[in-house]
Amino acid sequence: MMNILPYVVLIVTLVLGFWLIQQSMYRNEEKKRKWELQRESQKSISPIRLRAYERLTLFLERTKPEHMLMELRQKDPEALVTWTVPQLQQYLLQTIRAEFDHNQSQQVYVSEEVWTLIVNARDQLASFIISMAGQLPRGANAQTYAATLITAFTSNGLTPTDKALEELKNEAKDLI
Repeated sequence: MMNILPYVVLIVTLVLGFWLIQQSMYRNEEKKRKWELQRESQKSISPIRLRAYERLTLFLERTKPEHMLMELRQKDPEALVTWTVPQLQQYLLQTIRAEFDHNQSQQVYVSEEVWTLIVNARDQLASFIISMAGQLPRGANAQTYAATLITAFTSNGLTPTDKALEELKNEAKDLI
């Protein structure tokens, strides 16, 4: 019996060593498989994420007052002459809402920080449009309102829209 003990210990050691090596190889193979899947996933998701950054950039650019007013002027050249301030205000707020609703699904492709900046930019722009209308003298027309909006928006320095655009671009650069 004592003669068998060294052989048993040797066999147990060999089996244990083989098992440990096999487990290590299995873990390495699993890590490699996960890395390959992640790499393949990145290849297909990266273009989608880039399109999301593009769409959100367009949203922020299209909702700048000067852009919305230029679009209105192209659609209806007489709008600023014939519309009232409340009509123009309603148009601007509806445009922002429609653009946002159209791009809301893109939030899944950007960071929480960037999405929060975009939502804040939208909310602050809507508040700005409402407050500027309230600051106009009674009887002001849509042309005066439009000029006031553009002047005030462009003279505010770095707007929430600009901050969101800057962060959006930085995040997109990290993806590329």
